[in-house]
Amino acid sequence: MGIHVIKMPDLGEGIAEVEVVAWRVQPGDEVAEDQVLADVMTDKATVEIPSPVQGTVLALGGAVGASLPVGAELIRLEVEGAGNSRADKPVPARQPAAEAKPQAVIATVSTEIAAKPGPAAPAAAKASPTRPAMASASVLRPAGEKPLASPAVRQRAWDLGIELQYVAGSGPAGRITHADLDAHMAGGQRGGHAGAADRRYAELRGEQAMPLIGLRRKIAERMQEAKRHIPHFTYVEEVDMTELDALRTQLNDRYGDERPRLTLLPLLMRAIVLSVHKFPEVNARFDD
Repeated sequence: MGIHVIKMPDLGEGIAEVEVVAWRVQPGDEVAEDQVLADVMTDKATVEIPSPVQGTVLALGGAVGASLPVGAELIRLEVEGAGNSRADKPVPARQPAAEAKPQAVIATVSTEIAAKPGPAAPAAAKASPTRPAMASASVLRPAGEKPLASPAVRQRAWDLGIELQYVAGSGPAGRITHADLDAHMAGGQRGGHAGAADRRYAELRGEQAMPLIGLRRKIAERMQEAKRHIPHFTYVEEVDMTELDALRTQLNDRYGDERPRLTLLPLLMRAIVLSVHKFPEVNARFDD
């Protein structure tokens, strides 16, 4: 028996890496030649990766949501014969949960945290060399001492699920500022006890952390990119759409049996296109 390693193929069009959106097999499964092993997603399409050989799955190259560069190990099979890799080469230990690092998530708190009590955190943690000591140390004030903070800071702390009792203040007389909240969050803390504020926040909001995979992840990335590079503004004006709606109704009555029915959206898009041509400044973007 030998080891056959299937690497991520070059899908063309300058694709440098892909995202694993679904595995069709798992370790221990028997694989036939030309059987689909995984679905991967590029910037433009989802592609099925078939197996060129028959064998048994030994290890997967990453978890769902992981990004794999072209040429990286996609899957490792045990096959008849010598295979294409040394049989004595150790199979790398895979940790799917740790490898999947989605770039965006829906919500910020998992409801599972609320059901599991967390261990108590130490009153003070060792400062990290990459962030201020204030961000990595919990502050426990004496009983009865009220943290000093403005109403805006208190409201934001409540929304974030942060207990001000454990936040160090850098303002006058130890007053807690927005920067202190940012530093506290950068230290990966919310409250004085691990998971306490997370559980309270989850109970209040009922939110659950969910990884974005595949098309939804690409949509989120493109929306963020557009927000950074395209100037956004809001313009509100009332327009009499009576004649336009009458035209839409007339066209639907005339062509409804042989064409998709018109809504107001394509007519609105046509108006926007004409407006952008007349006012090209609106079609601007920021080139950094």
